[in-house]
Amino acid sequence: GEVAAFPTETVYGLGADAANSDAVLKIYETKGRPRFNPLIVHCADLGMAETLAVFRPLARRLAERFWPGPLTLVLPRKDGARVCDIVTAGLDTVGLRVPGHPVARELIRAAGLPLAAPSANPSGRLSPTTAGQVRRAFGDRVPVLDGGPCAAGLESTILAVNGDDVVQLRAGALSRDEIEAFLERPVAVASADSPVSAPGMLASHYAPKAKLRLNAVEPEAGESYLAFGPGPVSATGRSLNLSQAGDLREAARNLFAMLHALDRDEGTIAVAPIPEEGLGEAINDRLRRAAAPKK
Repeated sequence: GEVAAFPTETVYGLGADAANSDAVLKIYETKGRPRFNPLIVHCADLGMAETLAVFRPLARRLAERFWPGPLTLVLPRKDGARVCDIVTAGLDTVGLRVPGHPVARELIRAAGLPLAAPSANPSGRLSPTTAGQVRRAFGDRVPVLDGGPCAAGLESTILAVNGDDVVQLRAGALSRDEIEAFLERPVAVASADSPVSAPGMLASHYAPKAKLRLNAVEPEAGESYLAFGPGPVSATGRSLNLSQAGDLREAARNLFAMLHALDRDEGTIAVAPIPEEGLGEAINDRLRRAAAPKK
């Protein structure tokens, strides 16, 4: 009936029993999360996920190919599924995934039940990729299961699957290119004004305390700089490089950790241009939401 933080391959999650409405309410209260924003339910395996949602052939193909891993499937919720309405924000669908981190799956197996879990950070702020970042955010209010740094460093990709229709609701650690290669067809992308039907769809999200200036070729006086790719950086403030080699996978893994490191209550972080290809789609999605005006 309580909450606990645990590692996944994407970011650390703040978990609770998905069927216990009081426990799930504590997730929202701890994070300060809007109640209309649904949660992802983490399962130990496909069998556990099948007790919660209807898996038609295409959804099953995707699950069998990409689970365990950084893919969340939004599927029709089964009648009688042990998931409280607060998790789904009253929708008739539920977002499910089997995390790739062995510690996460072992925790779910030990608990014997699915865990609802958004990222383990105050709502709208940077997602945590280490146990230390979770502890700094919540102090001793949240116990943390330390599984080391997250390997992917970006949240899961979210697909809504309705029969043979597939729509990407959130870009994430599994690139759309890889999904399209598996399906052998294009995947539609939800528009910016789509209703909130999955986590990470709010315009302002994943934000540091500092302001962000995107597509900055070089920093201005006093700015910190988040670089990408080879070449010297002339910065008067602090400077970190997402990937000196221009590797988007390395950049995704470093994104939140480096934003945490550069974050200050006052000031600006200038961010170098990131290609939109592959995992760059997810990186740029997070950066645009982080730079959006706070509401």
